[in-house]
Amino acid sequence: MTLHIYNTLTRKKEEFVSQEPGKAKVYVCGPTVYGYIHIGNARPMIFFDVVRSYLENQKYDVNYVVNFTDVDDKLIRKAEEMKTTVPEVAETFIKAYYEDLDGLGIPRATSNPRVTENMTIIIDFIKELERKGYAYESGGDVFYRTGKFEDYGKLSHQNLDELQYGIRINVDERKENPQDFVLWKAAKPGEIYWSSPWGDGRPGWHIECSAMARDLLGDTLDIHGGGQDLQFPHHECEVAQSEAVTGKPLAKYWMHNGFINISGEKMSKSLGNGVLVKDLRNMYKREAIRYFMLSSHYRNPLNFSEETMEQAEKSVERIANAVGNLNHRLQAVGDTGGEVSPELKERLVEIRQLFHDKMQDDFNTPDAITAVFEWVNEVNALLKHSVVSSADLLAAKALFDEMNGVLRIYTEESTELPSEDIERLVAERTEARKNKNWARADEIRDLLDAQGIVLEDTPQGMRWRRK
Repeated sequence: MTLHIYNTLTRKKEEFVSQEPGKAKVYVCGPTVYGYIHIGNARPMIFFDVVRSYLENQKYDVNYVVNFTDVDDKLIRKAEEMKTTVPEVAETFIKAYYEDLDGLGIPRATSNPRVTENMTIIIDFIKELERKGYAYESGGDVFYRTGKFEDYGKLSHQNLDELQYGIRINVDERKENPQDFVLWKAAKPGEIYWSSPWGDGRPGWHIECSAMARDLLGDTLDIHGGGQDLQFPHHECEVAQSEAVTGKPLAKYWMHNGFINISGEKMSKSLGNGVLVKDLRNMYKREAIRYFMLSSHYRNPLNFSEETMEQAEKSVERIANAVGNLNHRLQAVGDTGGEVSPELKERLVEIRQLFHDKMQDDFNTPDAITAVFEWVNEVNALLKHSVVSSADLLAAKALFDEMNGVLRIYTEESTELPSEDIERLVAERTEARKNKNWARADEIRDLLDAQGIVLEDTPQGMRWRRK
């Protein structure tokens, strides 16, 4: 099996070969921390977490970096609105980001560098660009000389003379060329600033990632990722900055996820149709949110609606029921040893092969999820047998654990009550019913219901699961 990745730079799928065998250097552009993250931010958070998990499944030691932009115009305006400081705004929303990260079942990155903690390396990077003739000071600001970098536009496949700039690019008479972008911004009165050879100020948006990525991961990354909206100008400018300094490719593989639409419309601030992750987590289980995000190929648009989320909830419930039934049967059977039946072994091999074939085809998560549901069907058929060996159950569980370790669309049931206490209460209720002590049986049922525990009769006896 060989992993292939669609490379935005070359516009084709390429075999993934890391620069150092067994190691992968991955940089994903993180949030500007001036507010709560929205569902559009959550898509790259979840998808690139799956990229990291799959690389780890393939025995790569992954150095995974996601940055925080903790100073820029938006944070300055937010600080003014909140009547506080830029660092306090950043701390507030970095804390909120981590809460959302935990709520989505995403492990922490290897590093989360902040702009404000890396000012020296950013200034040094700009000085290198200036020494090489790629940067110039004008009116207190420092600009990048795009005309000197011959490959400018290669990532977004645009011609420098034909580039159409969005709202981030303003006409500025201080520039040698309208396409030049800012590396260092002079501070306005009352703004937060750092001292530099060009005067007090702060970095431009693009330079921070070039400097921090190089500092933490070296001159060339294995994978650089982010949302489709970052391809131009942000990533294009990163390429120009980094490759002008190092003379080496900034990244071997560029990956960009598609946009999220809200009920068929593009999500935008002007439409006011954004959905905050903190609100989404109060409405749906994290497994359903992850399932929804992975149910479409990462490069395709994804449509969010109540209907799609309800479908996701039903899908993860179906998976959870199969896993719960398997675990319950395994508990009843115990570990009796033995060999896996040839028929089941063959099917599990086929399902595992399907899962990896799809994941290795540019992280095709929707088809990889199809493999999970083939597993669900196989397990449901297995559990219909009156006698099942522990070897078969354990083999099925091992395959699910491997697939779920990548996707994380199922979480082991957890409640405020320890599992052993729940088992004790279920046994006590069974005994109470046997003795026709209906009052105690109802009392235990109500207690478990209050803890979100559902009791179900099965051929193997009473089992419990989360609502």
